[in-house]
Amino acid sequence: MAQQAFALHAVSIRLACSAFGISETCYRYQAKLCDDNALIAKQLIELTEENSDWGFGLCFSYLRHVENHCWNHKRVYRIYCELALNLRIKPRRRLKRHAPEPLKEPIRENQVWSLDFMHDQLIDGRKFRLLNVIDDYRREGLAIEAGFSLPTIRVIRTLNQLLEWREKPLVIRCDNGPEFISHEFVRWATEQGIRIEYIQPGKPQQNAYIERYNRTIRYSWLSKHLFDTLEEVQDYATSWLWHYNYERPHQANKGKPPLMAA
Repeated sequence: MAQQAFALHAVSIRLACSAFGISETCYRYQAKLCDDNALIAKQLIELTEENSDWGFGLCFSYLRHVENHCWNHKRVYRIYCELALNLRIKPRRRLKRHAPEPLKEPIRENQVWSLDFMHDQLIDGRKFRLLNVIDDYRREGLAIEAGFSLPTIRVIRTLNQLLEWREKPLVIRCDNGPEFISHEFVRWATEQGIRIEYIQPGKPQQNAYIERYNRTIRYSWLSKHLFDTLEEVQDYATSWLWHYNYERPHQANKGKPPLMAA
């Protein structure tokens, strides 16, 4: 309006700004394109193409804590919206349920490990399983074991391999699957001095950390790729586990990857 008054009515800029209650600095301001904006846009596009399940929070945390850029989050979010990279998630109707008991937050590493299984299939239809193990403190991924069958002896072998380079946990949290309630597994835990904490049947929220980790695996790579052999699954899981621990931001760690969190 001030610009129109100046152009059409031949009034001075000072009078036009005074009439419409704006400063002359605001009137004369011209936005300057910054090369950083193009760099931000390029990196956002690369991140969302490589990690299609990442929203703005993970993208910004990666740029801030992994790439060590000091861009303001409002600036990055503006460019993120201009590029139309927002995740479109259809809301689901939720049933009203009683609030579950809060999950206790570990205060140090190797206090609680969580275990759980996942299922999928190869391109030829053969079904396989994944045994996931995490340290609840900082949500560090410890192991992903792939196999057509993962009986108790394979579970124990995987845990023994972890104990070769890592201090044993005080507690192992798991569900009531046959591999975890077997006499062999209970005897192994007793010999190691580890307490097994079983969740209640039908209460997966009591093992929420590993359930959220399972979802990350499902949407990050397991549902995005087809595998021909079990060896391909294991190789990809091993490389992704390194990416998860060292590069993938985690909101529970204030936007830092598990092994980069202080």
